[in-house]
Amino acid sequence: MKKQVEETLNQIRPTLQADGGNVELVDVDEKTGVVKVKLQGACSHCPMAEMTLRGGIERVLKEKVKGVKVVEAV
Repeated sequence: MKKQVEETLNQIRPTLQADGGNVELVDVDEKTGVVKVKLQGACSHCPMAEMTLRGGIERVLKEKVKGVKVVEAV
């Protein structure tokens, strides 16, 4: 599951990088389906960070990686 999450994040990264941000995978708990990420660059302090996390990163991970329940920023 961790490999699938990282591969999916690699697909999302160019969009984030185009706006001066990025995302780092911190942890994947396969039992609970919790993925922890760290928003970086412009994304770390952007007022739209929560929307990016929920409407972008979490939505795509749930669609593409079976077992992902929630994505948390750390």
